[in-house]
Formats: sequence, structure tokens, C-alpha cells
Amino acid sequence: MAKSPTHRQLVLQLAREDPILTARTAREAGVPYATLSRMVRDGELVRVSRGLYELPDVEVSEHHTLAEVALRAPRGVICLLSALAFHELTTELPFEVWLAYERGTRPPAIDTPQVRLFRLSGRSYNHGVQTYDIEGVEVRVYSPAKTVADCFKFRSTVGLDVAMESLRDYLRHRAGSIDDLWLAAKACRVHEVIRPYMDALA
Repeated sequence: MAKSPTHRQLVLQLAREDPILTARTAREAGVPYATLSRMVRDGELVRVSRGLYELPDVEVSEHHTLAEVALRAPRGVICLLSALAFHELTTELPFEVWLAYERGTRPPAIDTPQVRLFRLSGRSYNHGVQTYDIEGVEVRVYSPAKTVADCFKFRSTVGLDVAMESLRDYLRHRAGSIDDLWLAAKACRVHEVIRPYMDALA
């Protein structure tokens, strides 16, 4: 009769299946929290954030931090500079994860990685949400068109030069259609702002 795996063996198996292991997943598998603490102390696990763990030698993707944030804030949407970088519409790599959350809901409390929050509502929040699988985690990211529109909506924050560059790259790389961009601009109520720039670059 085969022996049941120990709690440590079970954690290692779970961590190999999911590059980012949550304390909740371990608990649902019957692993006590004390086992996770001991494994971190012994160097068998790395605690990357509250309730999130990974193997010390795990190979992670370039979007690893987005997956970390999505686990902590599943209703949040990656936006603005982080979304631009994800869609390869900028050469800048933000040191924070830029995240939108819905007005009227509690802002997500994330200690690490560093997060910059933006509160959106209605069509501005719901329009253009796309879902991607990153390291087995469902990550919500605004579409290229919505991201460009958001850059113009928040041009005082990201800078008009960044907004214009995002529009140029969107058109140059054909990241989406003009119709997609126009609909996103209307959802963000910046269609009149973006119109002259679109006309100049068309």
C-alpha cells in the first residue's frame, strides 16, 4: 500500500503545478499553515507576498508580477503603463504594476509587488477587458485600444508624450482597428480629445 505524501511533499507537488502557490490552495489540500512557515524558514519555499509562495528556483515569465497581483486582486484590471508594456506598445518597463479597480468597491490591499491604483467606473471600467493565462493565473488586462484611450484620459498622470507615443505605436503596429480605438475613446469620454491626434497620424 503506497504511503500518503507528507505535507512538505504535497506542498512541493502543488508548487510545481502552480508557479505561484497560494496559502488557500495549500489549506484546501489539507496542509497546515505551520508547514508553509517551516518550509520558508528552511529555504524550501519563498514567500513572495502575503499568502503567496513559490519554489526558490522556479522559472518565471516576464509577466510574473502581473500574475502575483491578479491573485491578490482578481477583479482588478492591468492598465495604463503596465498594459502598454504587456502589449509591447512601449519600451518603458514600469517598476509598479498599474491596476484599475471599480469605483464603489474596496481598493485591493497589496503589499508587494508595488502597485499603483486607478479607480474607474461604468463603461470606463468594463470596456475592453481581456483575459490572459499567465503562469496558470487568470489575468485581466485592458485591450490595446482601451489602453491607448486610458492614456489620453489620464494624460496628466502618464504625460501627453506617452499618450501620443502609445497612439503612434498602436497605429504603426496595427494593434487594433480604428473602430476599436474610437469605441474605447468614447467609453473613456476622450473621443474629442483624441480625434485631432488620430486625424494627424492617420
